[in-house]
Amino acid sequence: MNKIILSVLLFTFSTYSFAQAYHNNLNSHEIKFNIGQFLVTTAVEGSYEYYLNEDTSIGGSIYFNGDATNYNGNFGIGPNFRAYFGYEPRSGFFAEVFGLYYTGENDEVSQELGSRNYDYSTTAIGLGAGSKWTTRSQRFIIEINGGLGRNINPEDFQNDFIFRTGLSIGFRF
Repeated sequence: MNKIILSVLLFTFSTYSFAQAYHNNLNSHEIKFNIGQFLVTTAVEGSYEYYLNEDTSIGGSIYFNGDATNYNGNFGIGPNFRAYFGYEPRSGFFAEVFGLYYTGENDEVSQELGSRNYDYSTTAIGLGAGSKWTTRSQRFIIEINGGLGRNINPEDFQNDFIFRTGLSIGFRF
């Protein structure tokens, strides 16, 4: 009888000793909708995020805007890499590196030719930060973020900066 009790205790102890610091969460995918951007500028932005582990993730964003002369153009797509510094897994304060390819129109007024529209496409890289909160079930999220980037091509746009802001709601699966 003592051997059975000892075996059960030993098995129980070994199971708990190999446990991770965070609970094992199989919800590694997340989709988000930027409601803040939609309410302010009527731009539609969606994001996807895949968690590599509890503290890092990779993802991407895509947005559409009806105003081609807006500060970030009328279409954009880009990747990001995030590192989380919160006490809970996959939430709390984060820092990110992002890239963005975007297109739009540039209005120029010339005395000789009048007003003209020029289509452009450019690429930018930047840094951002934000914070993410999750429900107890780790299924629903709210996120606030902001970032600043610089265009890297073409030469006409290299001195221009872009910025990203967001108030997003999302779902993990």
